Amino acid sequence: MSSCSNDCSSCSSNCSSRREPQDLHFKLHERSKVKKVIGIVSGKGGVGKSMTTSLMAVGMNRAGYKVGIMDADITGPSIPKGFGLHEQLFGTKEGLIVPAMTNRGIDVVSINLLLDTETTPVIWRGPVLGNVIKQFWSETLWQDIDYMFVDMPPGTGDVPLTVFQSIPLDGIIIVASPQELVGMIVGKAVNMAKMMNVPILGLVENMSYLECPDCGRHISVFGESHIDEIGTQYELPVLAKLPIDPKLASACDSGEMEELEQLYIDKIVELLKSQG
Repeated sequence: MSSCSNDCSSCSSNCSSRREPQDLHFKLHERSKVKKVIGIVSGKGGVGKSMTTSLMAVGMNRAGYKVGIMDADITGPSIPKGFGLHEQLFGTKEGLIVPAMTNRGIDVVSINLLLDTETTPVIWRGPVLGNVIKQFWSETLWQDIDYMFVDMPPGTGDVPLTVFQSIPLDGIIIVASPQELVGMIVGKAVNMAKMMNVPILGLVENMSYLECPDCGRHISVFGESHIDEIGTQYELPVLAKLPIDPKLASACDSGEMEELEQLYIDKIVELLKSQG
């Protein structure tokens, strides 16, 4: 038709050139089962995305759910260290990757568990990185996972785009920090999610404050928080404000994330439970 816009999703005509939308999602292996997939994203690095991912995984595990973590930050993987995982992954006879398991039963797949050493750099171009994401999703034995958390690399490049397009995300959580620049950074992540039609569950602010050990007063080390006004601007709930807590850093460095007493993410756990 001369007036065709080439957008079949908005057209009801049944013409000969009609094309149905293609499903670009990678398929899970027939032996795998994953119920819910939540992506943890940020517009920039260094805001605590992996920390938030780990806390959420521990929280849902404590709530009685079977949890998996896909470390999709291929060039900067840090999830294994937080859980004290160092052994290399192995495969089944069929060639499926078997996830590593933490002390409390969280399944983890990360490129750092496949490299010769933990300090070996990953110097790969986009297509290779995308293929790794496909393997982590389609060629891994994910057994009866209630909640999978995908720790994504920062920004809007090849790997985040591959995850958004190729893995059936049930929602994302955006992690930010208190600096005033955060408005622009969050905006990029929000707009990317909207363009990819992925639901945004809410915002998490990391390094939000330091609690005085003597009087309990909250000290804004990095300046006053802007996360509430940003949440209002984009009509998104603020799900957690994580403090600068030495216990969090120590647990991550020593591989003892599962031993933390205070997780600071009760609201997120309740939200995910209500949607499950």
